[in-house]
Amino acid sequence: MKLLHLDTNHPLMISEFAKMGYENHEDYTGSKEEIESRIHQYDGIIIRSRFTIDRDFLDKATNLKFIGRVGAGLENIDTAYATSRGVFLAAAPEGNRNAVGEHSLGMLLSLFNKLNKADREVRQGVWDREGNRGLELDGKCVGIIGYGNMGKAFARKLKGFEVEVLCYDIKPGVGDENARQVSLDELRRKAQVLSLHVPQTPDTVGMVDSRFINGFRHPFWIINTARGKCIVTKDLVNALESGKILGAGLDVLEYEKASFEKLFQGDEMPEAFRYLVASDKVLLTPHVGGWTVESKEKLAQTIVDKVHRHFHNQT
Repeated sequence: MKLLHLDTNHPLMISEFAKMGYENHEDYTGSKEEIESRIHQYDGIIIRSRFTIDRDFLDKATNLKFIGRVGAGLENIDTAYATSRGVFLAAAPEGNRNAVGEHSLGMLLSLFNKLNKADREVRQGVWDREGNRGLELDGKCVGIIGYGNMGKAFARKLKGFEVEVLCYDIKPGVGDENARQVSLDELRRKAQVLSLHVPQTPDTVGMVDSRFINGFRHPFWIINTARGKCIVTKDLVNALESGKILGAGLDVLEYEKASFEKLFQGDEMPEAFRYLVASDKVLLTPHVGGWTVESKEKLAQTIVDKVHRHFHNQT
């Protein structure tokens, strides 16, 4: 059984697969075309976000039995075609859900307390206490859209605050002791903070546009640690300018390349992004919400465990 690692990961992954009897091969620099020329030799692939596993790639992977995607989602894989070919798919949302929950809370508290603005000013010799007066989270209503691994992790982090937590999800019956499941209309009537935890699908791409934003009763804060293309950036900018959105914590951006490893498709910085960079109401991080020392190990172990369970149960 041969396994090809296309992205670097925690070293436990190679050692654990070796214990399971796999012959580990590593190629972190070859082009997609070079990989395709010999992918037929391999039974498994481990990938993060280096390139898309599409139909053409899968057609060449004639011996492929599984793909391990070291991350929360599978959007860089043609999942329908892979499944039709009998390929087992393993993602690892369990591995970085705690990291995402903590990052989401950290962004929210930083925005409420103007920590990034205050830090920058003090370093420049500006001591503006009144201009950096913060807000308290207690008493607010927090709405979560997407109540799977990530949404639930964020809700757990909110347990120490006196807040009302609402969740909306396309699946029924996902609410729990940490969040009450409601309709999207009720969430938009009540929420003063919105946190996105949805996968990238045809339904979620461009979901947060001007019509969606203006459907909220209250001006609100938005946190996005999900996928950048869920928010229409120019509509977000308009809402920040009008005051409908009070602040935004963005770990992901509409402009990210599909690999998530680079920001822009080209060299030109979009005008809406220039606004985000210049705004004191915006906090930006480079898609690191689930990117902790601990999650690197947990992601790797989750993939190993899922592959082991799947093939062990077949024997």
